[in-house]
Order: sequence, then C-alpha cells, then structure tokens
Amino acid sequence: MSDTKTELLRRKKSDAMLGGGEKRIGDQHTKGKLTARERLKLLLDDGSFEEYGMFVTHRSFDFGLAEQRIAGDGVVTGHGKVGGREVFVFSQDFTVFGGALSEAHAEKICKMMDMAMKVGVPIIGLNDSGGARIQEGVASLGGYADIFLRNTLASGVIPQISAIMGPCAGGAVYSPAITDFVIMVKHTSYMFVTGPNVVKTVTHEDVSSEELGGAEAHATKSGVAHFVVEDEAGCIALLQKLLSYLPSNNVDDPPVVSVRAPLKRWSDALVSIVPENANRPYDMKDVVLGIVDGSEFLEVHEHYAPNIVVGFARMNGISCGIVANQPAVLAGVLDNDASMKGARFVRFCDAFNIPLLVFEDVPGFLPGTAQEWGGIIKNGAKLLYAFCEATVPKLTVITRKAYGGAYDVMNSKHIRGDFNVAWPTAEIAVMGAKGAVEIIFRKEIDSAENKQEALRQKVEDYRNKFSNPYVAAERGYLDDVIEPQETRVRLIRALEMLSTKVDTNPKKKHGNIPL
Repeated sequence: MSDTKTELLRRKKSDAMLGGGEKRIGDQHTKGKLTARERLKLLLDDGSFEEYGMFVTHRSFDFGLAEQRIAGDGVVTGHGKVGGREVFVFSQDFTVFGGALSEAHAEKICKMMDMAMKVGVPIIGLNDSGGARIQEGVASLGGYADIFLRNTLASGVIPQISAIMGPCAGGAVYSPAITDFVIMVKHTSYMFVTGPNVVKTVTHEDVSSEELGGAEAHATKSGVAHFVVEDEAGCIALLQKLLSYLPSNNVDDPPVVSVRAPLKRWSDALVSIVPENANRPYDMKDVVLGIVDGSEFLEVHEHYAPNIVVGFARMNGISCGIVANQPAVLAGVLDNDASMKGARFVRFCDAFNIPLLVFEDVPGFLPGTAQEWGGIIKNGAKLLYAFCEATVPKLTVITRKAYGGAYDVMNSKHIRGDFNVAWPTAEIAVMGAKGAVEIIFRKEIDSAENKQEALRQKVEDYRNKFSNPYVAAERGYLDDVIEPQETRVRLIRALEMLSTKVDTNPKKKHGNIPL
C-alpha cells in the first residue's frame, strides 16, 4: 500500500474521531458533558473497543445537508468488554447535528442490535440526541421504528440498558422505555414526549425541561428512570456495576463470583430488628443488608414507590433479585405504583434466570378511591401474575405481617414458591386482629356490658390464634419457621438445592398480563 493511501486513511480516521469539531467538543465539556467517545473510553475495558461504521455518512441532500457530511453521522457504534465480558454499544454524538437521528444513524444502531442478538450479549445505549433529524422527514421516523422493533424482539433475550446523558425527546423516548433499565444524570439529561414549549401551547402549563422530564421527575414521579446519578462518571460506574449482576443472555446463568463472606455468617442484629409492637415500623433494608454477601445491595427504582424495595445482591456469590416490602414507608402496603414496580422487576429476573428472594411484611393493599379508580385491581394483579408466571427459584421469608390477598401475591407457596419460611414474629391472617374481631364478633361485642374489655379479649384471642406462623406451618404453607439469625444459611442452602430447578408454563404464544 502506498504512503499516500495510508495517509488518506489516517486523515479520515482522525477527522472522524473529532466528530463535530473542536469547538463543539468544547461546548459539550462546558455543559459538564463528555463526548461520545470519552464515554465509551470510560465504560469499556482498556483497548477492547472495536468500532463499526466509522465512515458512515447520511444520504440526504436537501436543506443544506449536502455540504454537511460528517463521518459517523452522529453515533459511535461497536463492541468491547466490560469487566472482561462482551457487550455491544452505541454512543450518540451531540457534537454532530445535535445527535439527531437520521436513516444512516439508525442503521448503525440497528446493526449493533442485530449483532448483539446473534452473539447473545447485552446492548448498551448512551443516549444524547435532539431527536429525529427533521431534514430527513419520514426516513428518520422510519429509523426510530426500526430500532423500536429490535428493542421489542430483544426484550427478554439479551439485557438492554439505556443511559440518558443528554436530551431524549419525542419518539426517541420509546426506545429507552422498552429497554430493561434506564439511568439518568442529574441536571444534564431529560426525557419527554412533548417539550415545555408544546406543553405551554396546548395545556398552558409553564414548566421547565428539568421539571417536566429531568432525572428527579422520572425517578420519583413517573418511574421511567430506574437509577439517578450525580454525573456522567457515576453513570458509567453504575452501568458497570449493574452489568456485573446480569447474565449475557436468557440462556446463560447469572454470574457467580467468589466471595469472602462466610456462609455461616450469623447476624445477631436480626433477632431484635422486628419491633415487639406490631404497628411500629422498621427498615427492611437492614434485614436485606444483614443477610446478603458483603452487605452490598444495588437498589433499583430507589426513589419510586419506596413502600416496596427491589434490587440486586449476591448470596454466596450467586446473583439474586431482591423483592421486599418496606414497613418504614406506608407500613409496607402494596399500592398501584409498588405493584407495577415489583411486577416489572420480577419479570426481568425471571427472563434472565435470576433467582428471587422475597422479604415479606405486608398488611395488604392500600385502600381508598384514588387506589381503586387508579386500577389497584389490575395493577395488583400484575404483581400476582409476575410471581405466578416466574419459573426461576423463588424463596420467601415472612418477617412479620402477611395479611389478606397480599399474602398470596408475595410469592406464597400457593403460587409456586419453592422455599417459604417465616420468622417467629410472623403474623399470617386475612387481616389485622382488631379489624377481624370487629367483623366476626360485632354483635357479641355490641351486646357486651363492657364493650372495650370484650373487644380487648377477643383481639387477644385472635392474636394468639393467628398472630404467629404455626397455623400456616401446620398446613404446609410454610416449609419451616426459623430463627432470624439463621436466615442467610438457610437461604443459601435452598439456592444451592434449587440450582438445577426446572419448571415450565403451559405452551402458548404469550400470556395476557393485565396491563
């Protein structure tokens, strides 16, 4: 090869590496944002990135685009390794046309998604785009639809993670919404279908981009964001940590790591963690941290529906999904948001062979017109459906209350729970003692000479009968009643026993989950 041709190749590569040029790179840095390539350098193992499509350009000639042909066309694509494991990636480049998606831009992303499916590895999208490239019209819209289809087909086959590291507006939001996890960066990322200007025109609401679709809004109000981070470095670190809990595809087992945490680690703090007063709250996260490896727990949806806690941890090195009622928030009741949050997480874990550990303290479903009209029947059924459908190992520990239909829903033995145990503090009943007595013995109490004493005596009798786990244990609804400090050992042994579990659902195209 002649020196001239080699020089031409090197010059073209050098130009492509600059994206929109030094000035626009400077503007990106001024906003506190990294460039597309800087993000990939942080994310991927050193020297592992293999770029595809560096020289791709758009094919449009209208509206002055013929004179603006930049190699790469606003997105950097390829594959590399994270923690030694292969991933496919695309990183949108805001310095080129504001990261706007064109037909060629979409084709580059689709190629990575197709390759990820063939190889069976995760696909990670670093989103930073102004939306569809208006100059291309329907061709850019078609590009989005091509991506949406692949997101849907890949769902449940390979993990899909979206990091929102800038704007993501209009139709662009639906690709991250279909993926498994969405990470947003405070103050520099936002998502919305229609922006503040359109909102003001149509509904007369005066709202900023941050208020309408910023990280905090989607983490606390809509639930679109599963994680919120302070900056882009934190976003990349979280991506790496999240991937460490996930298998590469739906056929592989979840990762197992060697741990120093002793199997027979007994936590005496667990003995006294549940208050004697059944109406007093406690933090279920303390229970989780007292049991899992290294007291390490990666919480998902931390700021949304906090009355249920979900996330990833390890037990003797095995990656597990945690689902736990949170008595410190709304007494741990299930409401619309908590039910949907739990259901989505359970279905993800089931799709990717991740065992489920359930920590239960639930007084029931939240009553009220807002909940009923908001669909608590169908939303509660989502969580029930998810647990019923799941065929991964499913383990449940009842720490205190397990009342009413919520007892059934939270991975009871009746819906194929594999290992169901309770602490001595467990209360398994249709409802709380006072409410039950007021229904069952209403006439008797009303006719009593001392109504308060009659009520007190009946409540005490009811508690003696049902405010314990032994009736359920006698019927085989519990596999055992255990001391709190032995929970870790018992769960690990159960997980090891269930490692070869095979369970199936009836043959069908797919079920009809109550959406």
